[in-house]
Amino acid sequence: MGKESFKLIANNKKAYHDYFIDEKYEAGIELAGTEVKSIRMGKCSVKESFVRIDKGEVYVCGMNISLMKKGISLIRIP
Repeated sequence: MGKESFKLIANNKKAYHDYFIDEKYEAGIELAGTEVKSIRMGKCSVKESFVRIDKGEVYVCGMNISLMKKGISLIRIP
């Protein structure tokens, strides 16, 4: 079997400039629906986002995932 490869989707460069990063953690995110395609196309931003821990669950807050434009054109029939 070959090695699994991972692609970095988003990075918050501003956080490294504004704050001293003492520890780093990596985590996955569960997505459903069209968010998957939007993120694969690079249509997301973590610029103003943060992580909140509540009752042992980790939540990302303020992450923006753009809506995917559908490739369907509307035809107007007179």
